[in-house]
Amino acid sequence: MKASRNGKTGLDLIHDPVLNKNTAFTREEREKYGLLGLLPAVVESLDQQVQRVLMQLTHKHSDMDRFVYLTGLLDTNETLFYKVIMSDPTRFLPIVYDPTIGEACLKFGHIYRRSRGMYLSIAHRGSVSKVLADWPDKDVRFICVTNGGRILGLGDIGANGMGIPIGKLQLYTGAAGVPPAHLLPLFLDAGTNNEQLLEDPLYLGIRQKRPPTEELYPFVDEFVAAVQERYPDCCIHFEDWTGSDAVHLLARYRDKVCCYNDDIQGTAGITLAGLINALKIKGGSLKDETIFFAGAGSAGIGLADLLVSEMVSEGLAEEEARSRIWMYDVNGLLQSERDDLFDFQRKYAHKHAPTRDLTTAIKSVKPTTLIGVSTVGGLFTRSVVEAMAEINDRPVVFALSNPTDHAECTAEQAYQWTKGRAIFAAGVQFPPVDYAGETYRAGQANNLYIFPAVAMAIYATRAKRVTDDMFIEAAKAVADQVPDKLLSQGTLFPPQSDILETSVKTAARVAKTVFDAGLAQVPQPADLEDFVRKHLYDASYPELD
Repeated sequence: MKASRNGKTGLDLIHDPVLNKNTAFTREEREKYGLLGLLPAVVESLDQQVQRVLMQLTHKHSDMDRFVYLTGLLDTNETLFYKVIMSDPTRFLPIVYDPTIGEACLKFGHIYRRSRGMYLSIAHRGSVSKVLADWPDKDVRFICVTNGGRILGLGDIGANGMGIPIGKLQLYTGAAGVPPAHLLPLFLDAGTNNEQLLEDPLYLGIRQKRPPTEELYPFVDEFVAAVQERYPDCCIHFEDWTGSDAVHLLARYRDKVCCYNDDIQGTAGITLAGLINALKIKGGSLKDETIFFAGAGSAGIGLADLLVSEMVSEGLAEEEARSRIWMYDVNGLLQSERDDLFDFQRKYAHKHAPTRDLTTAIKSVKPTTLIGVSTVGGLFTRSVVEAMAEINDRPVVFALSNPTDHAECTAEQAYQWTKGRAIFAAGVQFPPVDYAGETYRAGQANNLYIFPAVAMAIYATRAKRVTDDMFIEAAKAVADQVPDKLLSQGTLFPPQSDILETSVKTAARVAKTVFDAGLAQVPQPADLEDFVRKHLYDASYPELD
């Protein structure tokens, strides 16, 4: 009997999710690696195994049941999991991630079966590098890290937020082909202020309140420094931190290490892609838009900053570009007299009479585009949407909050209240809407079009830093891949069924931006698309020798 490439034979080999082939082990492999009698007699192809998985999924009664089943599949057979996911991304990406991931996170401690990724506790201060050394794979290229402070629209859910880094990194592979062997989901556990979780006997995190900033940031500093020591080619993906921390930590590290924040830059990228295509439909240019944000947290600020950068590239002075951005939060319109604003919000606080009524604010500001990043379901009432329709022939309304019950309005509401004139997109997928004899197909402004492709470009080029220009180029690349037929139906984004091909083309353009900026650590190839394709993960069984 011969050992496989990692020294495993027999049941140890079957129990290794990376090398396991289950019924696809050939007769020769069964003989060689001590598998005779441990498997059924049949030898199946990977495609046959996929068919069995699809059949078994038909017996599940909810997407949550399907999520749990697929998680179990990943724990036993990684190749088969990704083969299934990539076989029909339109069907499976909403199951392994948004919107199902929201419910999965709420129940994370209750449906937990097997550890995936790393849990770094604030109790590990002073020994973070030593803890990271316990991870078996030494060539980590991406760490997606959260502290569970602001998960989707669910707020502070502590260690239950670990479902997000796990799911985000699955999208790296499923949507853009980044090899999973180089991906590490990580939860930075500094406690939670969620009393219900602290009292839950099945809660998986440390049972203490979150520390003040002056204690948290040195812990994050140590983590970032340890990553540079252990994994010098690693990019840190910050995900779902509280709004102020998300903004401040990105600013703290972005010019020092390879890192980005998807809530800030990825959300901004996909929204810019939607606006580019909205302008193709209604005419005009971004620099002429007046954009109103309902929500002034990290996502809103990131969006605003990226849009300002693009307006400046179109010829506006930065101050003039900022004057075209208005924001509204739980305490009303951001205006210069308010004394309750964070430092990063003040640049978008303009002179205006105070108001805490959204409809009144819109009628006064007269925006051309309304973007919801508030996490407040139903915030865009009929009066709000009708106010946009009174001001604009083709009002642009983006309700980007998720999960579904946090969306500011539905597609049906947007089209009905504007008599079919809205150019609408949402952070979740809504069904087609029939109105006045026309069918409208609202697009989903889903970050999965942006961050996995940017990650693939970073992976292929070994980029030293991540810049906003990379997300701007990703936005333009995504927008360019929407055919006119879909635009005519109001769809602003490419079909998710083609997500891998969309990501390859987007990654190639982002890679050019990396090379042009002198941030790549590999030679520039002649054909960037072919260069990206050579780095794609192949969902087929690995060689065992």
